[in-house]
Amino acid sequence: MCPYFDIFNRLKDTYLNTDLYRSVYECTDKLMAKERFDKWIEDTFEQKLETFYTTANTVRANFDNILNFFNNRSTNANAESFNAKIKLFRANLRGVTDTTFFLFRLHKLFA
Repeated sequence: MCPYFDIFNRLKDTYLNTDLYRSVYECTDKLMAKERFDKWIEDTFEQKLETFYTTANTVRANFDNILNFFNNRSTNANAESFNAKIKLFRANLRGVTDTTFFLFRLHKLFA
């Protein structure tokens, strides 16, 4: 892999833990992803990788929401992007006084 891994074992452990986390998203099955997440969280605490404690606790706290990704393998990125466009459009208008006209323009530009 990397010559530094022979010198810095902790770096190797951290790299492999990160790689294991990334591999979870290669799963196509929700149950397999759940098993891999459980294994990743367990390995993180067993290896005492304190850098990943926050991430592991966040994954554990939002487990069901994260696993919903594996139902259709889609995120809400499109909605977030559209929301950002609306905010930018509204900021360029320097405030909105006529809400009806704003929604009309929004509909004409983005629909």
